[in-house]
Amino acid sequence: MQVPRSTLLFDGNPHAAYHVWLMSAALPEKVDALRAAATRREYEGRVKLRQLPRLSQALANADGDLGFRLGFGRDELGIAYLDLELAGDLPLVCQRTLEVFSWPLRLSQRLGLLKSEVEEAGLPAEYEPLLLVDGEIAPADVIQDEALLALPLIPSSPGSEAHAEWFDDVPEETQSVPDNPFAALAGLKPQSTRGE
Repeated sequence: MQVPRSTLLFDGNPHAAYHVWLMSAALPEKVDALRAAATRREYEGRVKLRQLPRLSQALANADGDLGFRLGFGRDELGIAYLDLELAGDLPLVCQRTLEVFSWPLRLSQRLGLLKSEVEEAGLPAEYEPLLLVDGEIAPADVIQDEALLALPLIPSSPGSEAHAEWFDDVPEETQSVPDNPFAALAGLKPQSTRGE
């Protein structure tokens, strides 16, 4: 049996052809969001943390990767949306121990695709607004923004509570009290001449 050259073979078996257009694993630079919603386009794969520079700056290092799934569609009201799922372990610095630990990011978010800010009032409560620029989105930017928003405000590794309790147990007299920078000026203040 002759297999057409345009068909990609998986494991060399001509009867098990793999059609590359069924799923997009690569993360495109830009996506026509409304067209993707109309065709219910999906992107799924993994992206290296070093390819996400703004997110990498908030991490202890840029080692590892982040799993993503972007699913475009329209709901029963005709609202275009992007379902975003992120999963990965991010290296953060614990603010109690100053040690690097692995923080599990698990995010599932529905974003309403807006052509203008005026449309935000019509979004259902469970949608987060995502403003399109010329009808497009940059998937890497969306992934970075949502991952950054999901990061804990004060990262703390599991088990670091013991360090916090140690600080709570320090007696008050041993805790340093910062000097008042204006205390030296009190001696320069002229004495009151009332009652003379």
